[in-house]
Amino acid sequence: MKIDLKYISSLKKRTLPLLIIVVNFTGCEKLVEAPAPVTSLSSANVYLTDASAIAAVTGIYSTISAGSAYSSSILGISSITGLSADELTLYSGASTAPISLYYTNNLNNNMQFDFWTQIYQVVYLINAAMEGLNGATNLTPSVQQQLLGEVKFDRAFLYFYLVNLYGDVPLVLTTNYVINESLSRSPKNEVWNQIIEDLHAAAAVLSPTYLDGTLASASSERVRPIKWAALALLARAYLYTDNWTGADSASTAVINNTGEYSLNTLDSVFLMNSNEAIWQLQPVVQGYDVPDAYAFLLPTTGPNSGPNDAFLSNALLTTFEANDQRRVEWVDSIVVGGITYYFPYKYKNNSVNGTITEYATILRLGEQYLIRAEAEANGATGGPGAIADLETIRSRAGLPNYTGGTDLISLMTAIIHERRVEMFTEWGQRWLDLKRTNTADMVMGTDGACAAKGGMWQTTSQLYPIPLADLQTDPNLIQNSGY
Repeated sequence: MKIDLKYISSLKKRTLPLLIIVVNFTGCEKLVEAPAPVTSLSSANVYLTDASAIAAVTGIYSTISAGSAYSSSILGISSITGLSADELTLYSGASTAPISLYYTNNLNNNMQFDFWTQIYQVVYLINAAMEGLNGATNLTPSVQQQLLGEVKFDRAFLYFYLVNLYGDVPLVLTTNYVINESLSRSPKNEVWNQIIEDLHAAAAVLSPTYLDGTLASASSERVRPIKWAALALLARAYLYTDNWTGADSASTAVINNTGEYSLNTLDSVFLMNSNEAIWQLQPVVQGYDVPDAYAFLLPTTGPNSGPNDAFLSNALLTTFEANDQRRVEWVDSIVVGGITYYFPYKYKNNSVNGTITEYATILRLGEQYLIRAEAEANGATGGPGAIADLETIRSRAGLPNYTGGTDLISLMTAIIHERRVEMFTEWGQRWLDLKRTNTADMVMGTDGACAAKGGMWQTTSQLYPIPLADLQTDPNLIQNSGY
């Protein structure tokens, strides 16, 4: 169901009960280890006890996790942006129109699905939780602070994708329908300021160690955000806003926490509770692990019209250097009719109702080394530091030391290359890198990746369109150029 901003903002007015999603699955520790709450709680009593408050926030993670690849759910960001960029090739027999429009960069303002609607729905739940937690008087202080930190982190995470996918976006920071139903788009710098403010506030109150579902004991599960997750996302936010000192400082804090994090061998990076994982999502659909595994791992019959709609592009495959072990461990192939199709193999388990071995990994240590390398190359500490971090990532991939120049252009070329082969098909990293480094037109434009996909690139294609329904219900919203 398509829900526009006006509808979302009116939920509070209509006093719709807050639905708490409690999902039970086997094979891993539950997010909620407290006694199971009822399935529906009114906003008046949901924050009266620690258990119900924890369940309410846990429901937000369940909502984020309840999606699939090649869809408008938040978990579709890796695949859809991979198609928009130059990472994935869409199977010629794929029949899903919205996916093909993302692939050819030929979107319109009346798309069948969009991330905007799905993300703003979750933002509303987060704001409702924040208001409930701020007004609570009966919660254990440590529980209240941890949950407040979590929802501020969650809001920053979602706005990170809103501002990157759509540019200027409404800053919905309340459930007040009077305010929300007529919001205009806030300039990107204001959105980034809010993201950074939320992450600083989150880092100040979040636990420094991973907690179980009761928030009373330590846990091996890395599914509830903690201080280091907030700092990792803060490092990324600073990188995207060219705050090199801030990016260097935040990423260094995470990298130096060697008691919690270390680089895994390539074959174990994406396992549940990997030492490299900073924040992961547990599966919430009975019998399934990571949606990307079901979308990306091709069956013996090869790609099809769904759910295996795409495979890795030649543009990405030819980027790997000789002997790059990421090409060996994170890419697999299938031969069908004499044609070899290569596909992402970061997640290796797509068995149904099997033992859960992998979680969707959102933040990980490898990215932090590359963030710090870029910050250092741009002046935080200088070339030597950038090269050292670059070589840390290259060494794990079985590659020799960096031998390029120490000037900024040479270093940035090397760092962006490493980001491309290290972070491919992970949460839109390539699509967002093309835009933030001002190389999208060069890579996607005339005779570039878009033409190879059968599309016609326009510089305005870098931003996705705002849904028509929202434009019709909020007169203060203005569509992105080109739509």
